[in-house]
Amino acid sequence: MKRIRINKGNVGLVFKKGDYQRVLTAGIHWLGFAESVTIADERFPFKPTKAPEILLQDKQLASMLHVVDVKDNEIVLLYENGRYRGVLITGIHYYWNTLKEFTFLTVDKSKIYITEQIDKMLFSRYELSQHVRVFEVGATEKAVMIVDDVYVKTLGAGTYRFWKNDTTIKIVKTDMRVQQMEIAGQELLTKDKAAIRVNFFAQYKVVNIETALLENKDFEKQAYIAMQLALRAYIGAYTLDELLEQKEGIADAVFAEIKPVGTKLGIEILSCGIRDVILTGEMKDIMNQVLIAQKQAQANVITRREETASTRSLLNTAKLMEENEMLFKLKEMEFVEKIAEKIGEITVSGNGSIAKQLMDVFSVHGK
Repeated sequence: MKRIRINKGNVGLVFKKGDYQRVLTAGIHWLGFAESVTIADERFPFKPTKAPEILLQDKQLASMLHVVDVKDNEIVLLYENGRYRGVLITGIHYYWNTLKEFTFLTVDKSKIYITEQIDKMLFSRYELSQHVRVFEVGATEKAVMIVDDVYVKTLGAGTYRFWKNDTTIKIVKTDMRVQQMEIAGQELLTKDKAAIRVNFFAQYKVVNIETALLENKDFEKQAYIAMQLALRAYIGAYTLDELLEQKEGIADAVFAEIKPVGTKLGIEILSCGIRDVILTGEMKDIMNQVLIAQKQAQANVITRREETASTRSLLNTAKLMEENEMLFKLKEMEFVEKIAEKIGEITVSGNGSIAKQLMDVFSVHGK
């Protein structure tokens, strides 16, 4: 006989010649001939050293254990005294129920939706997060959910979690805000083969996400091409001069053309606008020359008009002086005065007739 003591918090498993005999709880016990004892700590999971099927035939031992059998398509969340402690994966797990209170939440991973009541904070734990698929849909977005290539439903903004398994889940999302599409530097030919570049834009928003994402592939690219073709068709129907005169109508024409196309793509075209119409290369030089020629012609017209007005004024003055001798003399004196203002010194040479003429002139001026 051999006397042994089992402390509180421990359990003793008695074996005789390798065969399990009984379980010992806290206290003083005696072992028989050829018997030995294995001490197990109740704070930790029980790990059988012998076949568990044999050990669990002992009803006392079986009543002291939680036996958690986790199937291939399951995981089990372990809680100790109400606190999360981890995830149990495929296999059989044993926990003592004599010292601590354990609870177990079994999850069927063959389904995709998380219907179990699990604290969201736990999904950040690695041991649980590796079993979960997470999708984020932004505050300004919507998304379509496709399971095994079949549309299921439309998702609004939020965080979505699904169990990770062999089922394929796709989340395709798009921004629901007003967006802008640009056609920058598009080179086009007018009706008279003039090359120009156009910067054009359109504002749009997605109004039917199912149509946009499920019934159309790359709806933004399709809208871009539709706008590009409408722009090309409009500009190709006008000569350069006609286009420059009617460029304000480009946006209205393209808008009317692509609005029905947008409806088919699940989007609403809100507005269109043209930023620039740019002449390229030699065409720019030619138009500059035309502009210079036009301005020169306008300047010549103004010059001729002023010259004609001046000549007409002179003619009227001449007629008045012809009819009125005193007016003629006054005009003559005016010119003499202007001449005299510019003369600083007079040197006279020749016969006396020149001096007499000057005296006559200034004497008339002095009267």
